[in-house]
Amino acid sequence: MLFSSTVFLFLFLPIVCLLHLLVRKELKDYVLLLASIFFYAWGEPRYVAVMLLTIIINYVGAILISKYKCKKTLLLLTILGDLSFLFYFKYFNFFVENINELFGDHIDFIKVIMPIGISFYTFQAISYVVDVYREEVEPQKNIYKLALYITLFPQLVAGPIVKYHDVADQIENRTVDFEKVAYGVKRFIVGLAKKVLLANTLGAVADKVFTQPIDQLDCMTTWLGAICYTFQIYYDFSGYSDMAIGLGSIFGFKFLENFTYPYISKSVSEYWRRWHISMGSWFRDYLFLPLQRALSLSKTYGKLSRRLGRRKINILLTAIALLVTWFLIGFWHGAGWSFVVYGLYNGFFIFLETLTGWNRDRKSFVGRAMQHFYTMFVVVLGFVIFRSDTMNYAWHYLLTMFGAERGETMYHLIYYVDRIEIIALIVGAICSAPLCRKMLEVEGRNQLRIAAVNLWLLALFILSAASIAASTYNPFIYFRF
Repeated sequence: MLFSSTVFLFLFLPIVCLLHLLVRKELKDYVLLLASIFFYAWGEPRYVAVMLLTIIINYVGAILISKYKCKKTLLLLTILGDLSFLFYFKYFNFFVENINELFGDHIDFIKVIMPIGISFYTFQAISYVVDVYREEVEPQKNIYKLALYITLFPQLVAGPIVKYHDVADQIENRTVDFEKVAYGVKRFIVGLAKKVLLANTLGAVADKVFTQPIDQLDCMTTWLGAICYTFQIYYDFSGYSDMAIGLGSIFGFKFLENFTYPYISKSVSEYWRRWHISMGSWFRDYLFLPLQRALSLSKTYGKLSRRLGRRKINILLTAIALLVTWFLIGFWHGAGWSFVVYGLYNGFFIFLETLTGWNRDRKSFVGRAMQHFYTMFVVVLGFVIFRSDTMNYAWHYLLTMFGAERGETMYHLIYYVDRIEIIALIVGAICSAPLCRKMLEVEGRNQLRIAAVNLWLLALFILSAASIAASTYNPFIYFRF
């Protein structure tokens, strides 16, 4: 069930909100839990059992970790159980296909269909058991509350990836008041408008370009497709994050921000601190930093540091930790070599910036402008790799962008964009900067400004609802992950 669907907007959400409002406080968690399971079962009824089994494994695992001394072994077994589901459903096809291709074999197998949201709820489950292992939180004795954390429908299928220690207190005790509900509704409308009015409009252009054979594209068309996709994925994913944060606020939860205007960044490092923040912080806290610490405590570190010097070995260890982390970040996004290359591509630039100091802010306007241009140049090219189904297509697409190859284009540029899509591209570029970030936080006695904002949001909701009703094009990019 998409947030941007008529069933969700005009049936599911009103019913859940009404029930949540009417029931006693001690029953609100059960309303949300049942609603979340129903929400997931609407699109994936066959895979509800997988999610419930994940809940049971982590519930039992966390309790055992807190009781027995062999904590590390129990943690590894629990995480292995979580990752086994993720591997089978998300990566089994990929590995068998690559084995067949590598060895020229033909292993017959039934293709596995990936459950929606498995990457997100698996990482949340791992976050929980690791937090218990680190003694940052107590194990949840009530399995229904743990199930609520893992299945909560606002962030179930597309994030943000909520760490258990960030919401543990809210699961136990939270309040719902008018201000939270009002903010949540406004935030939801903003996210809906991002998704429906901008992402869908620009996505139609990007799809037209990227579905063309590469020999039928020219330089200008490939740049148009890449730029439209760059804005599509931002407004698609940040729009869903806004809707999730808004829905969380309606039900009394406060989720951390997932996007903070990444397209104003002046380095790739800064970009990834602003883009999909919950994923980046998860990999930092649960993979990169522990891996870096483990490498620095190894016996090999001491021997090499005496031979090569502490600075050189620290650079080497950082490079290894970044390589592993960004390989897995790319692989987390999807079972395909283009995703792996996309991850390593970003990791390379982050390591290069760390090594050269390029990620430090420049004082001059020209210096900052150069940094921003470089960052967006890297980001746009990276999204070509990300969007391409194969690395061969991505390579030829990039060559065409720079005029190294030129296809016999069948269509003029006007075929791909009309007036509405040009307006959406301009508005998308303007709104990617923090020009109106305080709009939803209007306080005090400025009633005229508050009324103007509310009318504007009402207009956005009406336009979004009308667009949903009139269009059959309503994809969601991150359902693939």
